Amino acid sequence: MWYRSFLSKRKIIKRIFIFSLFILMAAPVANAQSATSGSGSSGGGLPSISINVGNSQKGKSYSLAIQALVILTILSFGPAIVTMMTSFTRLVVVFFFLRMGLGTQQSPPNKVLVGLAIFLTIFIMAPTFNKINKQAIQPYLNNTINQTQALKKASTPLKKFMVRQTRKKDLLLFMDMGHVPSVKQVQKIPFYVVVPAYIISELRIAFQIGFMIYLPFMVIDLVVASVLLSMGIMFLPPVLVSLPFKILVFVLTDGWYLLVQSLVKSFH
Repeated sequence: MWYRSFLSKRKIIKRIFIFSLFILMAAPVANAQSATSGSGSSGGGLPSISINVGNSQKGKSYSLAIQALVILTILSFGPAIVTMMTSFTRLVVVFFFLRMGLGTQQSPPNKVLVGLAIFLTIFIMAPTFNKINKQAIQPYLNNTINQTQALKKASTPLKKFMVRQTRKKDLLLFMDMGHVPSVKQVQKIPFYVVVPAYIISELRIAFQIGFMIYLPFMVIDLVVASVLLSMGIMFLPPVLVSLPFKILVFVLTDGWYLLVQSLVKSFH
């Protein structure tokens, strides 16, 4: 029953979304009909309707329906932009390595780790977001630039941030596979080259940090296992005994402070 109700809710949401898009697309047509109704046709047939997609008379912006469609398309890629084009990937991978090293099953929970990664991402990306707001969003809201210019100006600070974190080896790999010639300016590198190079660089760094975190916890597990084996205690799992010691060591060394400090400083 809950599955059927879930499907019905999805159908209702989908119909509302399609209806709203229809209203947005039909608004210019209704205006065109009302504008031509004064001169209207004497016949009883349907009036002629023409829909033009392109620049306006000023040549600076698109119609309201096209702008809404572009904004909805950008919002649909919101999760991918947050997870793959910011510092979120490195942070969340390291946090999950930490939980695996401690040996705790669901503590801290996934929601806590993801939430901490999101807020640290906002803190790390704040200078980049401020540049995007100053160079692209505010001029667009003040009608000094159009959508195309705003998107181009907004992509430049984000590209510079990703290129700073990316190895030259990874960037050259995708430039060679994509047959992209060498450029002197970062903004000329296409996004389909910068993003995958940035992701594999972030995963490499996250796994290196995860190994350094995992290593001392593994040493504690080996020491506890060897002690239990020498004492002849075979029925007691070593993980059950080593867990309090790992938590104690992590708390006494102020692990969260050191880990967050190292992660934030690792972005340059």
